[in-house]
Amino acid sequence: MTKLNYFHKYLLTLVMFKKKIEGKNARPRILVAPLNWGLGHATRCIPVIKELINNGCEVLIAAEGPCFSLLQNEFPELRHLSIPAYNMHYSRRRSFFTLTILSQLPKLLLAICKEHSWLKKVVRKEGIDAVISDNRFGLYHRTIPSIYITHQLLIKTGNTFTEKIAQRIHYRFIKKYTACWVPDMEQEPSLAGKLSHPDKLPATIVNYIGCLSRFEKIPAIEKKYALLIIISGPEPQRTIFENIILQQLPLFNGTVLLLRGLPADLPVDNEQNDTVQIINHLSAAALNTAIQQAGIVISRSGYTTILDLVKLQQKAILVPTPGQTEQEYLAAHLSAQKIVYTLEQDNFLLNEALKDAERFSFAIPFYDMEQYKRTVREFVAQL
Repeated sequence: MTKLNYFHKYLLTLVMFKKKIEGKNARPRILVAPLNWGLGHATRCIPVIKELINNGCEVLIAAEGPCFSLLQNEFPELRHLSIPAYNMHYSRRRSFFTLTILSQLPKLLLAICKEHSWLKKVVRKEGIDAVISDNRFGLYHRTIPSIYITHQLLIKTGNTFTEKIAQRIHYRFIKKYTACWVPDMEQEPSLAGKLSHPDKLPATIVNYIGCLSRFEKIPAIEKKYALLIIISGPEPQRTIFENIILQQLPLFNGTVLLLRGLPADLPVDNEQNDTVQIINHLSAAALNTAIQQAGIVISRSGYTTILDLVKLQQKAILVPTPGQTEQEYLAAHLSAQKIVYTLEQDNFLLNEALKDAERFSFAIPFYDMEQYKRTVREFVAQL
């Protein structure tokens, strides 16, 4: 550990001792803030938030966009704060995906500065004792414990040179935090592979907290759907994949639930029949049930989705979002371990994919899905 990290921990100890002497916040007041790039960052914060509450903490949630709505519905009794948005956009063509993200770096850095300034004001106003950031780069604080959650210690770009640059930039932010929590197993076989187990770790405390999932296994549940299709992710690829699915669904002979991943109040224009049900959104409890009622699931290969599927021991066909190198790596990594079956969106043929998945030898492992509770409990005990 560097001298700077020792000094940082010493400073935090003095601040926490001062708070105890002054008798502030008998219940630790924790700010939790997920990144709004898809719903996965928000959904994997749900079990962390619940465990913080179980350990006597007062939790405030900071989010924006769909993540704000999701967490507000999940925790209506908690205080919800609006946080400055990153407002990133994505390319329609997979070949331009990385270039599109890199071109927005100046805007991203400005957003990080804004959220860092926002945090300092909120800490003073709300008397925050600690902050937990899921992949938000600017939510570190000099005088309170600041936790950074990520499974991407290695950011896949498809190019070794740019991967090293991206990792160096990422590590510069991570080292500003008190600790980094990695939602994966410390020992191999891991779910995120090289993403969570790079050759070099950041210069801060790294804790592998095990797999995170908001869902619970339902014993002896009856199957209701032959197929559950979950459309998610950034536009325009979400709509492109949905259109591919809708064109091929009439050729499928079986019961289908299609979840579009859109706000619940939007109209559903597509015709439905006795075997195909199309809806925009499901609550967490309803989605938990629907996944386990399905014979097989088709979805994107987002990491949080993977954690949910593994916990529920559900067979799945994963179709990575084109150009998202993280999803492409995860799909290939897990397919090699026989945990999922995968294929590319450009080559997606529904009936052929289902036939191939039937012949695929699934070997979904059982992981310790309670490890994060110990990490949260020890974290709260130190506040």
